[in-house]
Amino acid sequence: MSLLEELQEIFRGVMDNPTLVLTAESNASNVPDWDSLTHVNLMTAIARHFKVKFKLSELQDLKNVGDLINLLQKKLDAN
Repeated sequence: MSLLEELQEIFRGVMDNPTLVLTAESNASNVPDWDSLTHVNLMTAIARHFKVKFKLSELQDLKNVGDLINLLQKKLDAN
């Protein structure tokens, strides 16, 4: 399973939307119900699922799901 597929499952669970489809370009402005509270819940769920920790500065630099995948891959490669 690719990181995008794993993230999509996490997003679907957190957002309670089983039909949500993510792409690398997905972001808070083009995904319904992705607000600031949902963002916190998503990042917490992602960190827990992949057993990684995010710095606030890292999260502030993210523009879309593609950036999140790149950051996540770096963290997973470092472990």
